[in-house]
Amino acid sequence: MTALPATTIALAGSFARELPELAVPWRAVDAAEPRLLVLNVQLATELGLDPATLRTDAGVRLLTGSAVPDGATPVAQVYAGHQFGGYSPRLGDGRALLLGELEDAQGRVRDLHLKGSGRTPFARGGDGLAAVGPMLREYIISEAMHALGIPTTRALAVVATGRFVRRDDWLPGAVLARVASSHLRVGTFQYARATGDIDLLRRLADHAILRHAPEAAESAQPYLALLQAVITAQAHLVARWMLVGFVHGVMNTDNVTISGATIDYGPCAFMEGFDPATVFSSIDERGRYAYGNQPAITEWNLARLAEALLPLLAEQQEQALQLAVETLGGFQKAYVAAWSSGMRGKFGLSEDVDDAAARLVIDELLALLESGRVDLTTCFRGLSAVARGRADSTRDLFTHRDAFDAWAKRWLALGPDADAMDRVNPVYVPRNRLVEESLAAATQGDLDPMSRLLEVLRRPFDERAGLERFAAPGPERSFRAYRTYCGT
Repeated sequence: MTALPATTIALAGSFARELPELAVPWRAVDAAEPRLLVLNVQLATELGLDPATLRTDAGVRLLTGSAVPDGATPVAQVYAGHQFGGYSPRLGDGRALLLGELEDAQGRVRDLHLKGSGRTPFARGGDGLAAVGPMLREYIISEAMHALGIPTTRALAVVATGRFVRRDDWLPGAVLARVASSHLRVGTFQYARATGDIDLLRRLADHAILRHAPEAAESAQPYLALLQAVITAQAHLVARWMLVGFVHGVMNTDNVTISGATIDYGPCAFMEGFDPATVFSSIDERGRYAYGNQPAITEWNLARLAEALLPLLAEQQEQALQLAVETLGGFQKAYVAAWSSGMRGKFGLSEDVDDAAARLVIDELLALLESGRVDLTTCFRGLSAVARGRADSTRDLFTHRDAFDAWAKRWLALGPDADAMDRVNPVYVPRNRLVEESLAAATQGDLDPMSRLLEVLRRPFDERAGLERFAAPGPERSFRAYRTYCGT
């Protein structure tokens, strides 16, 4: 592997140094003819990186893992996970590498990570590569999520490799460079627990506390405090997903972060016609990860984390179980509080509005949305116009207009704040047909549609003239037939 001068970028390796049992030193395959497709200039600047340097040959080689700074050791991380409910004891980064950690401009430690960089010991028969389309999908969706204020990993760059990868067809290959506050997952703790090495489990928990819950170190029960912190972070995260209609699609425990950030944008999409049973993933045949199931699945995943942490919670197993169950009981309270607060914001209801009255109008409208499969984003953005006395376009979304009128009368009596609603209800989300159009064009070498889409999505709350196409949902038939894939 070619080395870059240390002055190009400084990468630390605390994960690999402190937890060598969970890190296998590995190298990326060389990209045949690397070509930078897209660079996140804003993120690069936040990380203290020079965008001009990243665009050079040396920078592009860094972004594919073909070259790394002196002293940096890329590693493939190992973890376990429940995949669609079935436990896999050894998963890990099958096509990914952690290049190392760096400090951003605010002093926060961030991981620099690659996807599609070649086979590792955890590839499980896969080729370890990635295609342009899925890597650009992660770029688009993660940037949209960031703009919406939802915790997420972020894409720094996508580089075409110059080689083709075989899926159903031969597709141009690419590597994604992404940034995260860490890549610690519930599955990481499951793997550590399964080894039977309690010292490893404790060191992993200490590492997680340092990265994500430093206040837990001051607690009388630091590992219980860590569990509480992760439960709260995940409750808030999934509540934010639900508020904007985001469907992750593959909520396995290896895709649940300790930081509370969204990770891995494979079979994900934004719901259009409101339906809790919405599934987009091609492999989720039973609807395990349907939109409406996401809170319950998150709680189930967190129970797996609690199981893994049991040896650290108390010396006696019975006491450890009791503490875990009591702590997990806080998930529902945290989720409902976060979701209810978010919904109040979407409906423009002040804190002075009685909880029962607020919940009634919220539940009534959601029932109307479901009965008519009304587009979630369009409806909520349109409600501010209703509050301003312009109800027609929003009213026309509903089959039962009289029922909407009766509901709107009760809601308006609560005094909604239209301006506050516009600050939290987006005009633009990644519409499925537009994402697919931009990815198809990019695969053929035309990046302009994707660039235009990203420009719109980075200001989701600012309605702009001439962008009506980006706000409009697709036809119902296409929404119901839409399927996404994991990209492997």
